[in-house]
Amino acid sequence: MTSYEIRSMVERDIPQIAQIEKAVFNAPWSEAAFRSELHDNAMALYLVLTDDRQPDEVLGYCGLWKIFDEGHITNIAVRPEHQGKKLGKMLLHAMINWAWSNEMKHVTLEVRVGNDRAITLYKNTGFVEAGVRPGYYDAGREDALIMWLHRDEPDSDGRRHEAKKGGCIDV
Repeated sequence: MTSYEIRSMVERDIPQIAQIEKAVFNAPWSEAAFRSELHDNAMALYLVLTDDRQPDEVLGYCGLWKIFDEGHITNIAVRPEHQGKKLGKMLLHAMINWAWSNEMKHVTLEVRVGNDRAITLYKNTGFVEAGVRPGYYDAGREDALIMWLHRDEPDSDGRRHEAKKGGCIDV
């Protein structure tokens, strides 16, 4: 049985992350962009997912910008050969749990309106549609769906509830 680890991105992960970007996205971020995120953007957090069989191979990653009490998911991707194994879901849940544990009250993201698989993942996690950014992707050729997840208020015992039944749990 494979065990997975989710940890913070480090410099040596960047070439693999850029490689995944190129394989997954039409307009991929460059290695320089990820280096800037790691070294120059104090508001950025990037998580990577590896497995115990090849701990130096990045299988997927997720990025978030901390903006006051909100987290903005910048990108999330899994190597094409590892898609369909719920690794994206693991990364998304880890990032949301990190946001909740760091006192964020909301998490937002944009997703291509035609990316049904990602939209289903986000909806199943508790994200709700909030609007559309016309022409956001590919120089105006595809719209982005704006989605939000709002952390539930604590109950009378101070415990946090699930963001959505079956979704992410606050830690």
